[in-house]
Amino acid sequence: MKILLSGTASDSHTWNLVYLRLFLEEQGHEVVGLGPCVDAELLVAGCLRHAPDTVVLSSVNGHGYRDGLTAVRRLRAEPALAGLPVVLGGKLGVAGHRQEADVSALTEAGCDAVLGEDLDALRGFLAARARREVPA
Repeated sequence: MKILLSGTASDSHTWNLVYLRLFLEEQGHEVVGLGPCVDAELLVAGCLRHAPDTVVLSSVNGHGYRDGLTAVRRLRAEPALAGLPVVLGGKLGVAGHRQEADVSALTEAGCDAVLGEDLDALRGFLAARARREVPA
């Protein structure tokens, strides 16, 4: 599966993206990395250029909710990307704990999964996507 991996617009951390890239490659996925501080327009352009099967967005700085909401809304507004699976992981807010209202708003906006920091959940989500893409 081809995965586009990106940091969120306000997140300048790179270590998490390196870690996630290695994790995803070890799972057998092709990874296209856009890097940190990727705003919604750059994300859309990257998706149109690279045609990934799934987008994985990562946030470490605690602004994943705000940045993720902007990103997923912009992706869903682009007709060619409206059905592209999007996963958001990491810290959603600065409160230090997961806010279920934020998760609900993200899924309602079009995130297919909001996973926090659980790599097993990411592995499971991607495995389920891969099974759906294999013709019977």
